[in-house]
Amino acid sequence: MQSENPLIADFVKLMNSAAGTLAGMGREARDSAREHFKETMGGMDFVSREEFDAVKEMAAKAREENEALKERVAALEAKAASRAKRKA
Repeated sequence: MQSENPLIADFVKLMNSAAGTLAGMGREARDSAREHFKETMGGMDFVSREEFDAVKEMAAKAREENEALKERVAALEAKAASRAKRKA
């Protein structure tokens, strides 16, 4: 049989309320921290993975085109130098 001591019953009710309050405060703190993190990250200029990959691909293509143009300029310079030698 349970005792009907009002002091113990009041203490148990107080502890149950305190536990519920602490759990609620923990959830609220977690949600607040999550929201703060989202706001902080939202203010930064991050790009998506798809955007990053697209720019990376464009840069690789630009490097290839640059190398091809370097070779073409070198060939034209060599051709111009040989013409200059023949005229001299």
